[in-house]
Amino acid sequence: MSESSQSPVDAPVVETVRRRQQRQENKPKRQPRYQVILWNDDDHTYQYVIVMLKELFGYPEEKGYLLAREVDTTGRVVVLTTTREHAELKRDQIHAYGKDAQIARCKGSMSATIEPVPGE
Repeated sequence: MSESSQSPVDAPVVETVRRRQQRQENKPKRQPRYQVILWNDDDHTYQYVIVMLKELFGYPEEKGYLLAREVDTTGRVVVLTTTREHAELKRDQIHAYGKDAQIARCKGSMSATIEPVPGE
């Protein structure tokens, strides 16, 4: 049905549909989300992880402890979900954080990666 053949009753419905379509088109697109994943190793203490997460992410000690325990028990933990650019920055900050002075064999920072949020 062309617009010219619409009845006056259909006009408000068509206008509402048009407005809805315009809102959808003008809606900003959301950037894909990425997870920053911290990987477990035997060369870093809980205290190191807690302090690092506090300094780099602003997490309170309680949250840092919970994340340290999770990475220790499961092998990995998601420490942040954000945009790709921000995730890359945080991963790089983890890699640059330095070694754990409490463990003599520690050679450097913990390992971290980023990956897309599943299902996005």
